[in-house]
Amino acid sequence: MLVSAIDFGLLLAVLTMGWGIATAAYRPVAEAVHWPMGSPQRRYPHVAQGLGWLCVTCAVSFVVWRTVAGYPASAAMILVFGLAWAAFWLGFLRVGAQSALLLAPLAAALLLWRWLAW
Repeated sequence: MLVSAIDFGLLLAVLTMGWGIATAAYRPVAEAVHWPMGSPQRRYPHVAQGLGWLCVTCAVSFVVWRTVAGYPASAAMILVFGLAWAAFWLGFLRVGAQSALLLAPLAAALLLWRWLAW
């Protein structure tokens, strides 16, 4: 069995959670502080927010599974670093949060693929 030095499940879950939160929260934050908003966020706000919450749900499901599997410390790390990644993506990158519309579903798909292939 090949052992990796990088925990790809943890990394993908952190990215999925962070980008999912950034996608779901971008419109309210952008309206409050007058940031520019991309056309998907303007035209289809419920689709963008739903996509973000779907990615967050995927990451939280992985956290629950990881806790049940006996890795509660890494599950807690996913929650903490996922929130930090979302804060970074929204707070520092601002318009970079628009790219989370593409990156969140990609990270969620890779997380599901990694999770099911485990």
